[in-house]
Amino acid sequence: MNNYLFPFLAVVVGIIIARFTKDSKSWNNKLLLSFSGAFLLALTLFELLPEVYNHLETKITGLFIMCGILLQIILELFSKGAEHGHVHVNKKSSSFPWLLFISLCIHSFLEGFSIHDHNDMVYGILIHKIPIATIVSMFLFKSSYDKFQIAAFLIAFAIMTPLGTSISHIWHDSIGNFIHIINAFVIGIFFHISTTILFESSDGHKFNLSKLVTIILGVGIAYLI
Repeated sequence: MNNYLFPFLAVVVGIIIARFTKDSKSWNNKLLLSFSGAFLLALTLFELLPEVYNHLETKITGLFIMCGILLQIILELFSKGAEHGHVHVNKKSSSFPWLLFISLCIHSFLEGFSIHDHNDMVYGILIHKIPIATIVSMFLFKSSYDKFQIAAFLIAFAIMTPLGTSISHIWHDSIGNFIHIINAFVIGIFFHISTTILFESSDGHKFNLSKLVTIILGVGIAYLI
């Protein structure tokens, strides 16, 4: 049940934080992004990567991972980097940001395939989605969209990851290795997002002590769980 509940709750928590936080560039949010990037990258390496290599041929696995990186780059052409904490859309525009919405939903749907009963990726996605949901919610709350559009956006965003997990469980026996191929794509997506977060979460791309400690903490906790 937690595999479905935690990703949904992460968006809910992000919405609540956005409601009570006015500054989207707050110090705490940057540190949370750094922690989430390190935590997600470490869990991908510790949990998801070995699992995929156990089921697919080595070189083909690498090819699919590279395709996942390219897929995320393509999605970011439309989302403008919302998956790793950037929203560059005109807040005063009254037209619904369909490209942002669709790319975020595709990203969230695919990451749901990485969650299984025997791994801990749900915790990585939980920590990853909270700051992203916060930043996206802040953008929506400051925009000119009506409340129905904002609610529809956030509800769809919240249910896409549980939907991906549900489909992966239902289809697991019938589509066999295709699940692992999708997971290889997801690894590429996570690699791109987490490394981008780690390099972009400091002003001027400079490492500081608090960020370094946060990254070490994220990796350490991922190793211990």
